[in-house]
Amino acid sequence: MDIKQFLAARREEVEKALAELLPPPAGPLAGHIEAMRYSLLAGGKRVRPILCLAAAEALRADSKPLLPLACALECIHTYSLIHDDLPAMDDDDLRRGMPTSHKKFGEAAAILAGDGLLSFAFELLARPLPAASIKAADQLRLTHNIAVAIGPLGMVGGQVLDIEAEGRGGRISLEELQRIHRCKTGALITAAVQTGAIAGGADARQYAALTAYGQQIGLAFQIVDDLLNVTSDAATLGKAAGSDAARGKATYPALLGLDTTRAKAAEAVTAALQALEIFDHQADPLRELARYISARTH
Repeated sequence: MDIKQFLAARREEVEKALAELLPPPAGPLAGHIEAMRYSLLAGGKRVRPILCLAAAEALRADSKPLLPLACALECIHTYSLIHDDLPAMDDDDLRRGMPTSHKKFGEAAAILAGDGLLSFAFELLARPLPAASIKAADQLRLTHNIAVAIGPLGMVGGQVLDIEAEGRGGRISLEELQRIHRCKTGALITAAVQTGAIAGGADARQYAALTAYGQQIGLAFQIVDDLLNVTSDAATLGKAAGSDAARGKATYPALLGLDTTRAKAAEAVTAALQALEIFDHQADPLRELARYISARTH
């Protein structure tokens, strides 16, 4: 399959749904909605919603009714980027090739735009999906799963650990580094795959396999992010390059060097592909996504 065509088609599908689901900027809260839409509709890879849809399709489920769930994941991801970019956090001026939310709208408006996207995500997750065959109990299960993945034991906790590790660079253990990235990046990516698995009706064996796949590509994604921050440039990345080293952040290249880091990314992709061995060709998009994540340039 042509992964570039697949991703382009799925990005278009997700972005159309995002634009339709989010309220238009009108009325007394027009400015707030505009700030939410600015960051949400600024482009990006849309990896998390695409993973959700592809996981459901690996189980031969119809993914179209699940678009609100997939879009909720992108709302959560975008909220995290807005807050990560704030002066009190990573203090970045550029995101997806555009001024960051706080540079465009001011710090208070950016914080509230992130808050709005997070809240809106749970509104989407809780909406009835009449066209889907998902049971209410499964919708509750996946919503709880996402909440855990982005809370103190997941994404938020990972950000806390990441900030606490600043300045230590290569002086932390591999175990500590893995814990940071498993929470900060891997938890939401894994939850995206699990969301598609639950909504697609996975049995226990299939769910375990897709979870293992999600964990491995979450690891690969962050390792490659660390590599690109060292080896790429701002024009290619659409955000600041070299910032990790400047802040003394805990990263794989700082701890292991470039060659070993590349080997770690390859190992994670291999493990992700092995996790999919129980699936047939319906899981080929997931397989190609794993390869794409390791080979991406931005």
